Amino acid sequence: MFEYRKHGRFFAQCARGLEELLADELCELGASAARARVRGAEFRADPHALYTIVLGSRLAGRVLAPLLTFDCHSDRYLYTTARKVDWDAFLSPQRTFAIVANVARSKIDHSQFAAQRLKDAVVDHFRESCGERPSVDRRDPDVWLNLHINNDRAVISLDVSGGALHRRGYRIESVDAPLQETLAAAVLRLSGWRGKGPLIDFMCGSGTFLAEAWLQISKTPPGWLKAGDAPSPACMPDFDSALWAQILGEARDAFRPPEPGLVSGSDLDGEAVRASRVNLAVLPGGEKLRIVRSDFRDVDVPEGATLIVNPPYGVRLKTRSEVEVLYKELGDHLKRNCRGATAWILCGDIELVKKIGLRPKRRIPFWNGGLECRLVELDLY
Repeated sequence: MFEYRKHGRFFAQCARGLEELLADELCELGASAARARVRGAEFRADPHALYTIVLGSRLAGRVLAPLLTFDCHSDRYLYTTARKVDWDAFLSPQRTFAIVANVARSKIDHSQFAAQRLKDAVVDHFRESCGERPSVDRRDPDVWLNLHINNDRAVISLDVSGGALHRRGYRIESVDAPLQETLAAAVLRLSGWRGKGPLIDFMCGSGTFLAEAWLQISKTPPGWLKAGDAPSPACMPDFDSALWAQILGEARDAFRPPEPGLVSGSDLDGEAVRASRVNLAVLPGGEKLRIVRSDFRDVDVPEGATLIVNPPYGVRLKTRSEVEVLYKELGDHLKRNCRGATAWILCGDIELVKKIGLRPKRRIPFWNGGLECRLVELDLY
């Protein structure tokens, strides 16, 4: 019997620094005993809670169902142990698969090699049992497998989310240095915004903050756009199609169109405005969201508004001196023209916090990939 069926335990991956947030979210979605771990959270869930998490988590990158955990001191032992997995339960020569592997502090020290040995075990199983083998499809496989080896302890898991959950399906167009969707959702969660006042992003880029706010306030699950074509948990050997249909129906019934003007955005870059409009139009009712081309200084910010902004920074965009001037001008504008609002600024360089010229109420460590950032909260009295 697979490990997840014995214990009802699963693991949700997330970006560094979001582990506690993710554990809280998992509990809200029906999980029990959710505990933060490195780059994720482990949790218990019955099928209803698990499917709800796969469809509805805004912070998880992948949701994994452990199949087998074992000590692994060599690639040969990885291969022979993987051969013992009941691959026929969810895979066949007619289905495609792909493997995501990561290794750390182990005798097997190369993730690509580890993935290759697991692939060999899967392929050889089917060659010997039926004379055919499933093909590898790294772009859109029927089944995603996950291999994690840490301190010579290996876990082979089935990815029940059907791939990376940050790929919501709305990012049709992009601009330089887009923020990952799960990170934008985390910023929104930390801000505490729940639709009680307007939300504005006046450096909206490709519209990720706007899209995540729209999904949240309309009660649209982030997995909704891809749920109809390829139900994410369908790869599971015990997948319950009737229960999945029920959960999709509950999500459909929960949809509420946001009030006009509740979420709005702007950008000085016309290409960014065009990209945002294209992306938001993919969301249910998102074509009604107002996005204009404007300098941030010309945007009206009403009292009680929440500002969420990810300004350009020097790693990918503009020169350092230009970025520092921009942050200073942003701080001056917030101080003089945005009184009564709350601003959340994601600073791509921790030194740029000083350039805003305002004392933050909070400074929250944040990681965008391998880049250490600061999310700062500013009360604009």
